[in-house]
Amino acid sequence: MAMSLQMGLSSPSQHHLLVKPTHNPLYTSRKSKPQISFTRTTTTALLSSTKEAVLKDFHHHRALKIISGLQNLDRNNVASVVTAADKGGATHVDIACDPELVKLAVSLTSLPVCVSSVDPSAFLAAVEAGATMVEIGNYDSFYEMGRIFSPEEILKLTKETKQILPSVTLSVTVPHTLSLPEQARLAELLQLEGADVIQTEGGKCSTPSKPGVLGLIEKATPTLAAAYSISRAVTIPVMCSSGLSAVTVPMAITAGAAGVGVGSAVNKLNDVVAMIAEVRSLADALASSQKQANLDQEKTLKWL
Repeated sequence: MAMSLQMGLSSPSQHHLLVKPTHNPLYTSRKSKPQISFTRTTTTALLSSTKEAVLKDFHHHRALKIISGLQNLDRNNVASVVTAADKGGATHVDIACDPELVKLAVSLTSLPVCVSSVDPSAFLAAVEAGATMVEIGNYDSFYEMGRIFSPEEILKLTKETKQILPSVTLSVTVPHTLSLPEQARLAELLQLEGADVIQTEGGKCSTPSKPGVLGLIEKATPTLAAAYSISRAVTIPVMCSSGLSAVTVPMAITAGAAGVGVGSAVNKLNDVVAMIAEVRSLADALASSQKQANLDQEKTLKWL
């Protein structure tokens, strides 16, 4: 797909101490002021601490975000996904951009809650309800309707979101419909616009030809390739998402990702017990890859 960008575009316990569900200090709408009164110095420190807490696991290359789905408004399913993320060892949970779902989520977990949407104005109410991270993306549900997001449109959505919520942690998904060089270039521009995290995708379009482990690796190939390319083009964290499994999560970290996002492998399961088990297997795979990376680093240091 051709792309014209010649436009001159320029810890859980801590979480509850920092943000109250109905009084989120990250909410900075021009039309509505937070109901909590802070001095400027206190507010700046609070916002900085909140963002630092949200991004901490990314900086340690161990972020695991469990995704319930951008258009999933089923309260029971969302509650199960959030509970599984909390009990299974995830570091973040991603839900639809709905204030009532956010309130539900923060009542069930102290993990940072991310909301996904392609409408920047919809983030306001969700952040006021307690969300501490927003995501422009999770486009998979739109592709089935023939809806494609251009680089220019994504940059525009990013600018609008930063104008509305300049202090909230912002993640932006780069579409897999672009070539890898185009994805890397868009990621660079998104970093310049103030994105805090870049998310990859591609699993939805991948159709494995083999069963078993080989099929799982085939399924993850597009998003792994994107994570590799984008992580070498930007200095902000990259989250590898879409089509991942316990088999391919370590590969994502090796490819350069600072974290992984998993949706259907969890949210399509029938009960919360199975969901928890799946999240635990993902968390264990991520921990194993981190442990191996540390061992490799120690070996390298010994040889120096």
